[in-house]
Amino acid sequence: MGDKAVVAKFDQRHASSDGGAILLQACDRRVGLTAALIGGIEDRRQCGKIRHAIGDLLRQRLYAIACGYPDGNDASRLAADPIQKLLGGRDPVGDEDLASQPTLSRFENAVRRADLYRMGIALADAVIERHRRRLKRKVKRITIDLDPTDDPTHARSSSRSSTATTTAGAICRWPGSSPSTTSPSNTCSPTCCVPAISLPRSVRSGSCRGCCRGCAPRSRGRGCGCDSMAVTPRPRSSRSSSARHSSTWWRWPKTQVLKRRAARLMGSARRLSRESGQTAHLYGECRYAAGTWSERRRVIIKAEVVRHPGREPKDNPRFVVTNLKHSPRHLYEAIYCARGDVENRIKELHHGLEIDRTSCTRFLANQLRGLLTAAAYVLYQELRLRVARAVFRSAQVSTRREQLCKLGAWVESSVRRIVLHLPASCLHRHDWQIIARQLGAAPA
Repeated sequence: MGDKAVVAKFDQRHASSDGGAILLQACDRRVGLTAALIGGIEDRRQCGKIRHAIGDLLRQRLYAIACGYPDGNDASRLAADPIQKLLGGRDPVGDEDLASQPTLSRFENAVRRADLYRMGIALADAVIERHRRRLKRKVKRITIDLDPTDDPTHARSSSRSSTATTTAGAICRWPGSSPSTTSPSNTCSPTCCVPAISLPRSVRSGSCRGCCRGCAPRSRGRGCGCDSMAVTPRPRSSRSSSARHSSTWWRWPKTQVLKRRAARLMGSARRLSRESGQTAHLYGECRYAAGTWSERRRVIIKAEVVRHPGREPKDNPRFVVTNLKHSPRHLYEAIYCARGDVENRIKELHHGLEIDRTSCTRFLANQLRGLLTAAAYVLYQELRLRVARAVFRSAQVSTRREQLCKLGAWVESSVRRIVLHLPASCLHRHDWQIIARQLGAAPA
């Protein structure tokens, strides 16, 4: 500076820009997340030819996603990163490097459908068990909020759907996200909302069945709500859910049959809107059975006429299939419309963890990436529960990662301990230390 030359060199092999990410590792140990996921994968490789264990590969991929490296191509450059090695359970200075990108690619493509199913169940069980311990009492209600999101495909990826397109016309898949809300009482608490399972599925009827079954396998009372025509229940699944004392409500498409059933109510809504000059809506119900159903089910009808200044009135009928016995108005306004904030969680998965980085040509490999991204999100939710200040509780994943995990660190390893030298001028040093102590760290 001034008359001195400023020289920048990338020559610190024992330094990393992810020094604060060891908090995520501590969260993982509390939840038991990676251990549960590893238990769901069957290793079919020849024992004498294995250099990297399945657990090492899964942890490497999961923590890379959590630290903001969703692309597997970054693995080769991060293989020698001391913090990434530490997160993977290795000595950050002395042990060999992590797996390369081709090795991780083979790992993703070797996972089978049964492995993914077991991993999904393990992820859901780990989250539910964590909140049972947090609430310190039996959970009386688990509400599952389902909603799909678009996942544009790359080239000719498998299991893409030509009927599912984005606004730009790109062919995409429909991953289903399922945040669950646990509550010890009859009132659900939105502060407990966590993604229990996120399995990318192709568009087809009944795609939520496995999610509902896996998210609460041992819960008597639970609610399951869906705001999508892409993830609708099969009648067989709905009957079995009713038999297990579950409450379900599903948005149903505007079929011609249901439109005819709602015609009289829509006429009354038009007349009411014309007289008042305002948006009007009325509620009713009917019994309806689709062609593949074996029984008729209750359908709530919302007959709405929407008015905007300078526009023609617009009919907006809505239909919700349910097994609840509440009045149509109460069910639609108090239960269906107040079901949760799944859209915000989906935005975090997209923008904070880039869950749509599914560029592999095999569908099952992309499904594994979706599961690992959901697992990384669970770690950040656990981190949020440990934060003392309200500003961090409401922060997005990207903010928590930038302020708590993205810390420059110089790593020093000896026979007795591993020392991370973090910046003394860190703005959130106090918050970081509080979280670390809550996760089991002892004061230095």
